[in-house]
Amino acid sequence: MSSASAQSRAELAVADSSPFRPLTLPTPNSVRTASGRPGARYWQQEADYKIAATLDPLHNQVSGTETIHYQNNSPDALPYLWLFLEQNLCAPSSVTNTLNQPPLKFLDSEFDFSCQGFKGGLTLDYVRIGGANAAHTIYGTTMRIDLARPLAPGAAVDIAAKWSFKVPEQGGGRMGHDGPLYEIAQWYPRMAVYDDVHGWNHEPYIGAGEFYLEYGNFDVTLTVPFSYIVRATGELQNPTTVLTPTEIRRLALARASDTTVHIITSRELTDFAATRPVTAGELTWHFTAHNSRDFAWAAGPDFLWDASGWDNILIETLYRRTADKWPEANRMGRETIKYFSEQWYHYPWSHATTIEGPIQGMEYPMLTFVPNSPTREDQQWALAHEFGHEWFPMLVGSNERLYPWMDEGFNTFIDLHNAARYFKGTAYGDSIESHPLHLYAEHGVPGNEQPLIENPTEVRDLFWSGYQKPALMMQTLRFEVLGQQRFDDAFRAYIKAWAFKHPTPADFFRIMRDESGMNLDWFWREWVYTTARLDQSVDSVTNSRDGARVYLASRGTMIMPVELSLTFADHSTTTVKLPIETWNLGDVFVYRVPEDKAVVAAEVDPRHVLPDIDRSNNAWRARY
Repeated sequence: MSSASAQSRAELAVADSSPFRPLTLPTPNSVRTASGRPGARYWQQEADYKIAATLDPLHNQVSGTETIHYQNNSPDALPYLWLFLEQNLCAPSSVTNTLNQPPLKFLDSEFDFSCQGFKGGLTLDYVRIGGANAAHTIYGTTMRIDLARPLAPGAAVDIAAKWSFKVPEQGGGRMGHDGPLYEIAQWYPRMAVYDDVHGWNHEPYIGAGEFYLEYGNFDVTLTVPFSYIVRATGELQNPTTVLTPTEIRRLALARASDTTVHIITSRELTDFAATRPVTAGELTWHFTAHNSRDFAWAAGPDFLWDASGWDNILIETLYRRTADKWPEANRMGRETIKYFSEQWYHYPWSHATTIEGPIQGMEYPMLTFVPNSPTREDQQWALAHEFGHEWFPMLVGSNERLYPWMDEGFNTFIDLHNAARYFKGTAYGDSIESHPLHLYAEHGVPGNEQPLIENPTEVRDLFWSGYQKPALMMQTLRFEVLGQQRFDDAFRAYIKAWAFKHPTPADFFRIMRDESGMNLDWFWREWVYTTARLDQSVDSVTNSRDGARVYLASRGTMIMPVELSLTFADHSTTTVKLPIETWNLGDVFVYRVPEDKAVVAAEVDPRHVLPDIDRSNNAWRARY
């Protein structure tokens, strides 16, 4: 072959630049199938915890012992194990304290994912396996345990530990205390996830990224001063020891009530003889939880306590007298649990409890931390958003340390219509669902906007890429690409298939394609992997004996279906919906109008529901 011929062939070689080209995804297998579902050989590890802890408010300390029963369900022999010691977030030498990172801005709120200079950290007294000290190395918020012999497939190991820590006023924005009120989370050594995708998922906890955890069972005892009420993940096993007969009776009534029942009233708030079974010393509360990925708790001596029920689920709200928005909180919580259960997947646990306190908003299985908010609308949003996390990621256990859009984003998406329903008929309720679209111009700025797929610890605008943009993505897919019923059926199938399991982005993409019957690789590439921008235009219109022609263009880097509004010379109008295949042959398309009428006006996206960056070219009008 001559060099000229080789050069000619090289010039003819063109990379596939079609917006419809396939996404590069992991090869499906018997663990994760091509349909986006767990396969016949799907596996995940199990970590069961038995914990005994004591809260000492005088010294502001939590101390405890625990045994982790770790079951290796993988096909791999494991020579070492990785655990998280997340209280080391607040150690003096931690990455977070060293960097002293500025707070992240979420509209008018700031979230400080640091320890604000608090010199804390976990004191680990021992780590033992089989009664002998285990060889271990601590790297900040992670710990590696080297085993005497590899843990074989199907085998289990018991890890014993003793530890303590001082409770910060704010631990990475997610736990801490306000005077005698304690909201305790990320508080015990716990297993990192070992999965078929990454092996050990031991990305360090430095604040912005949240948690990816194994499912298992919990048996937890918490010893606190007698005056403290404790609410926690799981079921209370000894109510007659820690509650009064009146409280037990009221809780039973509340579970069957669709209106609020006061478990501890304002008049009873400081009457320990009426609200506590003893009036001195300590009480030990015993909780168990099944198939849960985490355990958190809250304790305080001055809680007002409200409860109601829906479908035998106890909805609880506990708050201080100063929380002026909280008398309505129980109804807000009940409506949220009911709506998400009826719309997406039935709430799988026996209670949904939220605690008012200093933490700006955080979620754990069956338990959330929510502050008193400045307005009624803010209060409903914060409370419902944290309860929405019971679905993502407490139920559908995605890796939020890497993919917050599958956690915060999906949750924000389901929150929008819930808020619209709750405040229907008000200016807020009738506009909240369009909120993410209105934020696009401010946050979707070229050069600053980052793809959703980026690690949250590297994202400059987490409010946008973790929360609002993925919510906009899901709304757009639901209403403008698939249609509501088609989307809803597919999204429900995703939740059902991956309940109590660990989905990846590829699993989500595949099951949405499989269930909806539409190849969406083009959509995910634009919204998740790039910062593509939409610019649809009506370039011109011609009217002739052969009929009218509308010349459309996709001038940006994002493609979307086209909604085209036409006005005719006889003043009649029509709206045409053109599918995504409009752009199969490139970024221009000529629409042949079937009506034998002259077109005098044409507009794309007439409802203004797409994030079009230049609306000046969206409409055309005939000039006379």
